[in-house]
Amino acid sequence: MNFLKFDKTQLVNLEYSLPKEIIVANQNGAYCSTTIVGCNTRKYHGLLIAPVQEIDGGRHIFLSNLHETVIQHGHEFNLGINKYPGEYNPKGHKYIRWFEMEPVISMVYRVGGVVIKKELQLVENESRLMIRYTLLEAHSPTKLRLQPFLAFRSIHKLSKANMLANTRAEIVKNGIKSRLYSEYPSLFMQTSRKCEFVVAPDWYHDVEYPKEEIRGYEFHEDLFVPGFFETRIRKGESIVFTAGLTEVTTNKLSRSFELLVRQAQKCESFDDVLKQSANLFIQNRDKGLEIMSGYPWFGRWGRHSFIANPGLTIAADRPELASELLNNMVKHLDKTRFPDHSADFTKPVYLSADNSLWFIWAVQKLAESSDNPEQVFKNFSKTIFSIVRAYKEGHLPDVFVDSSGLIHAFRENTALTWMDSYTDGKPVTQRPGYAVEINALWYNAVCYALEGAQLIKSKSFLKEFKLLPDLISQRFQDIFWDPEKAYLADYVFEDKANWDVRPNQVIAASLPYSMLTEEQKQSVLHKVNNDLLTDKGIRSLSPRSEAFKQSYEGDHVKRDQAYHQGTVWPWLLGHFAEAWLNLYGKNGVAFVERIVASFEEDMMEHGIFMISEVYDGSPPYRACGAIAFASSVAEVLRIKYLLSNL
Repeated sequence: MNFLKFDKTQLVNLEYSLPKEIIVANQNGAYCSTTIVGCNTRKYHGLLIAPVQEIDGGRHIFLSNLHETVIQHGHEFNLGINKYPGEYNPKGHKYIRWFEMEPVISMVYRVGGVVIKKELQLVENESRLMIRYTLLEAHSPTKLRLQPFLAFRSIHKLSKANMLANTRAEIVKNGIKSRLYSEYPSLFMQTSRKCEFVVAPDWYHDVEYPKEEIRGYEFHEDLFVPGFFETRIRKGESIVFTAGLTEVTTNKLSRSFELLVRQAQKCESFDDVLKQSANLFIQNRDKGLEIMSGYPWFGRWGRHSFIANPGLTIAADRPELASELLNNMVKHLDKTRFPDHSADFTKPVYLSADNSLWFIWAVQKLAESSDNPEQVFKNFSKTIFSIVRAYKEGHLPDVFVDSSGLIHAFRENTALTWMDSYTDGKPVTQRPGYAVEINALWYNAVCYALEGAQLIKSKSFLKEFKLLPDLISQRFQDIFWDPEKAYLADYVFEDKANWDVRPNQVIAASLPYSMLTEEQKQSVLHKVNNDLLTDKGIRSLSPRSEAFKQSYEGDHVKRDQAYHQGTVWPWLLGHFAEAWLNLYGKNGVAFVERIVASFEEDMMEHGIFMISEVYDGSPPYRACGAIAFASSVAEVLRIKYLLSNL
């Protein structure tokens, strides 16, 4: 797609180019992320980032950056770029002529009469980066120097110069291996042909990450350079550099890279971009497929694994993965509760009141798309029945079904819903008691479980739960609906309803089993459309509220205060669009198409090829948060799937 290219005038303008970030990832869990000019602006940026099971299972940065230098007639032209206090040095971005994302990440540099092309790709199912340099033009003898910057640290931390680092590099075939710390595996850096490696160990101090400064975190790092590779290169000649956690046979590097280029899929449309983006979130880790919730810092999150599942699989033309992903999550079920998150595979946290209900919704969506919905239900019936019983019997701490059939969830100073940001150890948006979307999901789960029980003739479950839906529905209408306000309360606690206009009510209107009448759905959608709908998603709070925050920016405290207080969330559009299309059918298509089309321009902003986690609550709706969010991509894909199946 032509719009995924950038030219010289855009690239040399750092105000324009530095906010635009790239990310490529593979199923192994490795990824590469930086800006389109190669200047790392986050501690999460790096050229080779890979999971290390031996340490914590989390992701660690091995190769932070690689600076290329073109040498002619004794003059050196460094193509790299780092930010240091008060300056960028070197300033290699001034030599870039163009950048494009497909079929692989490519950049072309011009230095006088020298034109060199750089192509970058990750190897699938292996923690390995490959970069190919091709000399397109040169009128005199040319040398290429490659200078690796090493980190060997968690993505969440920063490295500092120290006496404990092993600064020695061992020679291997066409390269070196480095292992700064004993707990880490070695990093092998090799080239497709023999290059001279000049040993010149040195620490580069105070590399600066402006994004971390803005986010209120420490933002200076020391990176270690073991030396540099240097070789002559002729016009028309290519050299492949690789960095990986195992040694390779170097005489196969050129062919291996060419094969990667041939296998890379070229995107011809916005739909192609979305489907390719969906690939980045599905990884084969922890002995099975799972969904990583976002880049660069999110790990596996239970709720968003389920919310993203239908879009990343069924809507992305990979329905066979949906069941495998769900089955693998069942392995992480703690009695009847799924983990909120497992940040880089540290000890998982089990808190939320709704994760298991989203699991049932994801199974439901798989069944809807299947030729054999009865079999889909059968496959997951044991888990579904146990989840429903656990809620009803009060097996979940701080979450129980009361005598009216509704779910009550409360723990002091703890957020149990998806609006779960904290400041000073207290939730910003606690929403205690009866939360509207949790009870809507509960009703939907009970009805779907009863439908399945009818199919598989589970008489005991039918007898136990057949009266519950009517009980839930009646009480729900009594406490959440106000005919005069004509929208749903957000939550009810100690008999007091909270009438903040929030998006959670739209979930109650979108679910396959809804307690709302057609008129109530229409009224809810009208309210959400007027107060919350934007081109980039649904606001988390109405601008009419005194608590509304216009932008998601500043340090972590300010961001947490805004996270669910007006910030726009793209994933909520999936439920709005589904409810709208269910209500208006083909008459609603044009409206929904206009909304989803607005994301095409985002392919050039924030995360290239990606849709961001959140957006500011006010125009121009600046992309912020994680540069790539699974549920954002998934729900835009699912909306397009819903449109195509009307």
